Amino acid sequence: MERNLISLFLKRRSIRKFRNKKIEEDKVKKLIQAALLPPSSHGKYPCFHIIVDDKNLLSRLSMSKMHGSSFLKDASLGIIVAANKKQSDAWVEDASIVSTYIMLTAEEMGLGSCWIQIRNREHSKSKTAEEFIRENLDIPKNIGILAIIALGYPDQIKNPAELENLLYHRISHNYFEKKYPLK
Repeated sequence: MERNLISLFLKRRSIRKFRNKKIEEDKVKKLIQAALLPPSSHGKYPCFHIIVDDKNLLSRLSMSKMHGSSFLKDASLGIIVAANKKQSDAWVEDASIVSTYIMLTAEEMGLGSCWIQIRNREHSKSKTAEEFIRENLDIPKNIGILAIIALGYPDQIKNPAELENLLYHRISHNYFEKKYPLK
């Protein structure tokens, strides 16, 4: 059976409402494998992951940012995606690829997911989201925290993206074409 990745890409949407249902261990294992399979710049593999399924801890981590993380408290699982900043100057890119692999694997298994941006976000006026998570999970300072991926069984339905609505005008061939205003 031929797999159609474009269909998977079209179907994957950010899910922020989850059913109260535990993710089975075999699916968690596949998510962990997905986190460990992506390529890495210069083969350095600087990424680290923390699997969080404790409801109290998920609730606490849902307060990581001033806005945009509260739904984590209702997720079945959160995966902290982090990396050793000293090991690779491409740690953000490597961790981003890992996050994408996790979310696409979740979609393929019938799970919903949503990226919660942590890097360069604020927990409060005096503390970054990274500092908040670092304190709560005892993460060393040389480990950069990119995101938390919230995961669970979806409790909302979102229509897939449609090929005809893609931003084709942003594609150029050979040279950059100014097809839309750049501000």
